Amino acid sequence: MNVSRATGAVGAYGERVAVRTLEAAGMRVIDRNWRCRRGEIDIVALDGRTVVFCEVKTRRTATFGTPAEAVGPAKIRRLRALAAAWLAEHPEIRGEVRFDVVCVWPQPAGAAVVEHLREVC
Repeated sequence: MNVSRATGAVGAYGERVAVRTLEAAGMRVIDRNWRCRRGEIDIVALDGRTVVFCEVKTRRTATFGTPAEAVGPAKIRRLRALAAAWLAEHPEIRGEVRFDVVCVWPQPAGAAVVEHLREVC
């Protein structure tokens, strides 16, 4: 398996784990992997009446930093722009807006370690 495919598989696994985590917390996932010319939103969910835009970061090691450290100022600006585009495309969905990061650390044996950071920006 090449590195790109392995990275994609790890990311897809992380997103599946993140969806399960959010749903277990009572949130309802309403969109996944939404794309436009500016980029992609991993998960859009409803937490009650709050629209939550979730960035999922999955890391097997901390060699390049923690998952949360991968969400810097530039990524936050892009997420805000993507959220505005998503909301413009979905006028039927309204409410408060929140930005979360779900950090996933796959484990060699057993369940992944998940950290759900709410209101990151």
